[in-house]
Amino acid sequence: MNKIIEEWIRKADADYATASREMSVREDTNFDAICFHSQQCIEKLMKALLIKNGQTPPKIHDLFHLSLLLSPVCKKWSCRHEDLRYLTRASVDFRYPGESADKDEAAHALEICSNLRTVLHQLLSE
Repeated sequence: MNKIIEEWIRKADADYATASREMSVREDTNFDAICFHSQQCIEKLMKALLIKNGQTPPKIHDLFHLSLLLSPVCKKWSCRHEDLRYLTRASVDFRYPGESADKDEAAHALEICSNLRTVLHQLLSE
């Protein structure tokens, strides 16, 4: 595996660790940050998988769009589009005034992240 892909994976795993750590906080938990770092983890792993498959990832954050780019180059890639849309929306909407994530929304984002992270790590290790 090349160093650029390894760096994408390290950064993704750091986002996952941050989201997981924040979810375990008992007081003043930043649910918005959990959503954001969950999305960032998956975005970075998807971009690493694009690179592994000879593609240059675009500078976008929409996970559904990244999935559309991955599908033709990585035949084993599949996921629920609803999950990708949820993570994308949660990471953007909850970062700005007017909306905030609650515990259930953050837990859902982290669960989606965990599941997709497992799939993406497996595809990256093949």
